[in-house]
Amino acid sequence: MRLDKWLWAARFFKTRALAKAALEGGKVQCRGERCKPSKEPRVGDVLTIRQGYDEKTVVIVALSQNRRGAPEAQQLYTETPESLKAREQAAAARKAGNLGLQTDGRPTKKQRRQIHQFREYVHPFDD
Repeated sequence: MRLDKWLWAARFFKTRALAKAALEGGKVQCRGERCKPSKEPRVGDVLTIRQGYDEKTVVIVALSQNRRGAPEAQQLYTETPESLKAREQAAAARKAGNLGLQTDGRPTKKQRRQIHQFREYVHPFDD
């Protein structure tokens, strides 16, 4: 059994090609280390999977080579409580708009002049 095939069967990725690309890109780690798509998963392995903004930490409970329905796929792993809590907090922060830079829009002509003046300023004690 290959790790990319297990990730596909557990429905983390739509295709095996996407699972393989994620593994090669370092988005999936096994026991804190990057791993190859051909790595053999074992029951009890801890995987860290980054998908978009979310990062899940899961423990492999069972192995399956076949892709089945979502309820059966969820029985192949368990997500750690810390991971669930962190994902919920991150989702709440994103929803509240705490992430990202908030601006009032484009700077006015006066503000633009001040920015240019600030960038061109040379400190008197610098060489």
